[in-house]
Amino acid sequence: MRATRQAATITAMVMLSVATIVMLCSKAEAKSKMQKQSFGKTADGQQVDLYTLTNEHGMEASILNYGATLVSLKVPDRDGKLGDVVLGYDKLEDYAKGASYFGGTIGRYANRIAHGKFTLDGVPYTLPLNDGPNSLHGGIQGFNKRVWTAKNASASAGKALELTYLSKDGEEGYPGNLTVKVVYTLLADRNELRIDFSATTDKDTVVNFANHSYFNLNGEGNGDILGHELVLHAKQFTPVDATLIPTGELTDVKDTPFDFQTATAIGARIGQDNEQLKFGKGYDHNWVLDRAKPGLSPAAEVYDAQTGRVLEVSTTEPGIQFYTGNFLNGALGKGGKAYNYRSALCLETQHFPDSPNHSNFPSAELKPGQHFRSTTVYSFSTR
Repeated sequence: MRATRQAATITAMVMLSVATIVMLCSKAEAKSKMQKQSFGKTADGQQVDLYTLTNEHGMEASILNYGATLVSLKVPDRDGKLGDVVLGYDKLEDYAKGASYFGGTIGRYANRIAHGKFTLDGVPYTLPLNDGPNSLHGGIQGFNKRVWTAKNASASAGKALELTYLSKDGEEGYPGNLTVKVVYTLLADRNELRIDFSATTDKDTVVNFANHSYFNLNGEGNGDILGHELVLHAKQFTPVDATLIPTGELTDVKDTPFDFQTATAIGARIGQDNEQLKFGKGYDHNWVLDRAKPGLSPAAEVYDAQTGRVLEVSTTEPGIQFYTGNFLNGALGKGGKAYNYRSALCLETQHFPDSPNHSNFPSAELKPGQHFRSTTVYSFSTR
């Protein structure tokens, strides 16, 4: 009789434990969610939707299937107050006509290609010129101005949105039918947004993808970023000419305004009498990331003393383009806020600019049968 009662008690405890686990999982699932809403239609009638991913801590990432664009990213400050830390627009038409690439997925080739020309397999290719004498961020209508196919790819690790796009042979001058996939994953239990890029081609081509979010850890539209402290895990950068094309050199950052190996205020040296800073009108350069082995590696860290927010960036890419919003001109963004000069910064993880024209840079070539993969992670905390 006693054994029967003990067995019944154990069974009840197990059932209670299972019920507790189910309840906790249900609560976590309720907090962690994905919502979809219409964001309008393009000029040619294509439907555009906004997907909002939320994790257990309330962090939110909102993404458009137009340009696979990160529209907003709400993270807590040291007091737990959520704030949107990326620049963007409230309306689709502003993304369609805007030239700042706010939050967009950049391709087929992020950054600049000199004179819009490169040679691959002995065949010369010519690209549209949309940045003075050079081609920038994939051309006139890059990936950030295309409608992608979206689907829910969530799993136990977190809420995930998968976006795919077929870039046809000859689009913006690039060879090969390129199938591209971008997956945004907001981790369930950590304030971390992961972006995975992948691609395949049916013809030799060049690829370089990046997310072009503009960050202000004090909140988008709230002052400048000159007081933000930055660390870049890089001993070298690639100096540029007057049109911001790399010279091909790898230059040590030591004893220059480009040394962010230890935490330094972004505005501390941005006004120095330095030719490279004059060319970029501030920082708009590629740093060569320190890398001991393949895989995810620390790239950058940003700290805002006002809010306590910390952004850590890790990536599988070889370089990071640090840009200080030197061409922001007060145009209105979300909520009618003016995005003024140097009111945000970009940390674009990618291959080096103009790599197809520099044999000493990491190769950006992709061939049939190969599978391009790249990952960047934005991790948020406070101190």
